[in-house]
Amino acid sequence: MKKTRLWITLPLLILAVIWSFKALMPSDSNTSINELYGFSTDRALKHVKEISRKPHAVGFPAHKEVREYIVSELEAMGLEVSLQQGYTAGDWANYSKAINIVSRIKGSGDGKALLLLSHYDSNPHSSLGASDAGSGVATILEGIRAFLEKQITPKNDIIILITDAEELGLNGADLFANRHPWTSDVGLILNFEARGSGGPSYMFMETNRGNEKLLKEFVRAKPTFPVTNSLAYSIYKLLPNDTDLTVFREDQDIEGFNFAFIDDHYDYHSVRDSYERLDRNSLTHQGSYLMPLLLHFSETDLGQLKSLNDEVYFNIPVFELVNYPFDWIWPMWFLAVGIFLVLLFLGLKNKTLSAKGILKGFIPVLASLLINGSIGYYIWGLLTAVYPEYKDILHGFPYNGHTYILAFVFLSLAVCFWMYRLVKSIALADLLIAPALIWLVICWAVAQYLPGASFFVIPLYALLASLLVMLYQKEPDPLLMWFLALPAVFIYAPFIAMFPVALGLKMMVTATAFTTLGFWLLAPLTARYTGKKILGTLSFLGCLAALIIAHFQSDFSPEKAKPTSLVYILDTDEKEARWATYEHELSNWTSTTLGKEKVRPDQMNNILYSKYGSRITYSSKAPLKSIPGPVVTIENDTTFDQKRILEIGIFPQRTVNRLDVYTDKTPVSEASVNGIELSEYYLKQRGTRLFTHYISDNDSTMLKLSIPAGAELKLTLYEASNDLLEHPLMEIPPRPEDNIPMPFVLNDAIITKKTIRH
Repeated sequence: MKKTRLWITLPLLILAVIWSFKALMPSDSNTSINELYGFSTDRALKHVKEISRKPHAVGFPAHKEVREYIVSELEAMGLEVSLQQGYTAGDWANYSKAINIVSRIKGSGDGKALLLLSHYDSNPHSSLGASDAGSGVATILEGIRAFLEKQITPKNDIIILITDAEELGLNGADLFANRHPWTSDVGLILNFEARGSGGPSYMFMETNRGNEKLLKEFVRAKPTFPVTNSLAYSIYKLLPNDTDLTVFREDQDIEGFNFAFIDDHYDYHSVRDSYERLDRNSLTHQGSYLMPLLLHFSETDLGQLKSLNDEVYFNIPVFELVNYPFDWIWPMWFLAVGIFLVLLFLGLKNKTLSAKGILKGFIPVLASLLINGSIGYYIWGLLTAVYPEYKDILHGFPYNGHTYILAFVFLSLAVCFWMYRLVKSIALADLLIAPALIWLVICWAVAQYLPGASFFVIPLYALLASLLVMLYQKEPDPLLMWFLALPAVFIYAPFIAMFPVALGLKMMVTATAFTTLGFWLLAPLTARYTGKKILGTLSFLGCLAALIIAHFQSDFSPEKAKPTSLVYILDTDEKEARWATYEHELSNWTSTTLGKEKVRPDQMNNILYSKYGSRITYSSKAPLKSIPGPVVTIENDTTFDQKRILEIGIFPQRTVNRLDVYTDKTPVSEASVNGIELSEYYLKQRGTRLFTHYISDNDSTMLKLSIPAGAELKLTLYEASNDLLEHPLMEIPPRPEDNIPMPFVLNDAIITKKTIRH
């Protein structure tokens, strides 16, 4: 009977893993958001469809069309809409014009206002921006419609801000945060974003102090599908992935919440970020956050949300959001240490534990961690060696990325089962000491260095409870052990997929490590299963099956298209032209243009900034075309107080989208672009790149520089237009259906290079 109950726990564990994912977000059948709040995903989707018809980056023709559509939708709701226009360079020296869309719903009180935030520009040059951030704009438009339909007057004003130029350097947010009079009225921000086209929407708080009051008000608002944890935000703060909300927090000490879905990462910033590929459930999930929070925070005193105290928090099925103070972190750890030592003493005293068995129990634990950690660490390098075309998916998450995650989870399980089979003669209680001790060390480390992850101690308590039972019961009830395993399943299973999805398969080590660490916590069950060799073999066969499936999914197709790149670079000084690409594995389309004489360049290897530091991989000689470069004039050259002040005018002679300016090693102490100062901090830590001007209306660029007196300055200008495929002089064939423009790099561009020495 007990064997039957033991084997019943295996499918129950699988069901618990499935539940841990299914509980994260609404399903197609869930209509509660509409029934409770009147939020219609179908209506929101209509907005996404209109917004994402064409690429609409700053300076692109559709950019104005999208802005006018959003304005008309807000005005149709009876709202007064204004446009805030201005220029900014942000923190990254990306200068551009920004046109923000601003509206306000007047409240009955005089307290701080609630700001709803998203952005309407898409990423240059090919992204359709359905998810990033058409979904955010659509969520706000539909949420405001549903709110106004209730005909209730909020206590707090509600400001609607749809920013511009977010993709260029958070420029629209910078413009509003630092120059709009309403900024001083804002008490809290809800920002809606996306970094993929599907999956659950994660909540990330942005605070300058503690999160206690923000978190407690979030819980009081009762969102139905909260997906968040304090570890994710701790890691988020360490990564260079700022949002519009970051500008408000850093510049004006205004805090708030980000909501973003990050799965189907392969669509991020690409032409495949489309209406058709947006996960409808992800959009519903955004609405499930907005509506309860809008109702709650429109009535809450937003001037009383700052706190010095932090809380640990995580979501879990049934209990939804669990939180407790940082003050509990060390007492909880010391309590776990105390329980462990007491159980160790009692086990050795009554001889249910043996020193020899405990030492042998470290063998499967350390061996499985070493093997699986090594597999996860090196696997992306191996995959890109076998499938070099994956290198052209610059964010490192290929279309079959989920299949690879599944494959290496299976492989990690196989290794764990096989390692535990080697020590089958050891008492089960002895086998639990090593994982308990290592988890104690892990919990100490996170409490010391990453306190947001301190909820890791919760599954450890469940493991210690299992150890207590095993010290006094030779064959404890398997269903009880399954119940005690649930905290580990519910907390860690989502992490297995979350990190490689968010950070790319180069972080597969997180999936293999979390699988291994989770397996240890399930040892009260997994170590009891007979036939570990068979289970390991079945897991290994699962890995092979997933790898075979991934192999057959590795080919590109119209739905899973290969990113390709091509640019034409004309050196107007040397009268030389070259084709260039960022592709590692050349497509037929690119090869046709490059020809057989392609080389790996040295000179142009690092000419332009890109998000992932991509370098030109191949170039070849190109025919000279009559492409005019900019006209450059020296407007002023004076020396004062040991400084040489240069004022330079750069005037485009064709329709262009972008100007990149680089310098030699001459130090630049001050710089401004069209009167906008570049930050002193940026100038001190920059490399050779001085700034990028994302051009609207074919604007000219007036540059003012301060360099040491007597110094000579060398400027290199790269002026680009994204019209390579349409330009009548180029005659480039259309891209095949199974190719798309490569995101994250300057692409489909005609670039002129000009050098100035003065």
